[in-house]
Amino acid sequence: QVQLAESGGGPVQTGGSLLLTCAASGVGYRRYCMGWFRQAPGEKREGVAIIDSESDLTNYAPSVKGRFTISKDKNKNILYLQMNSLKPEDTAVYFCAIESDDCGTGSLTDWYLFQDWGQGTQVTVSS
Repeated sequence: QVQLAESGGGPVQTGGSLLLTCAASGVGYRRYCMGWFRQAPGEKREGVAIIDSESDLTNYAPSVKGRFTISKDKNKNILYLQMNSLKPEDTAVYFCAIESDDCGTGSLTDWYLFQDWGQGTQVTVSS
């Protein structure tokens, strides 16, 4: 059974940085896609960044490209999201998730393709 646990969220001022961490256990898929998603109150869940388990290819939402970096330590089964130059509109609950397949063209936008989810960590950016 896959278990995902996010950490690293919290309050930060505009322009600040945070490093989110997702510890994964029980991942038995041979190939998979890992991603960070976020959801603000009253908003739809949206993809932030994804990374392929084998190719390490990444993809980012336009709103975070150049500011956020997704990476992973496959040996430790840890997923990271380095967030820089944070803005108030980045305020949301951030989730990590796994799709039991290679990252595809729909992986960033179609959150329902991901079957394993963490509980989320709150990020609050104040102006």
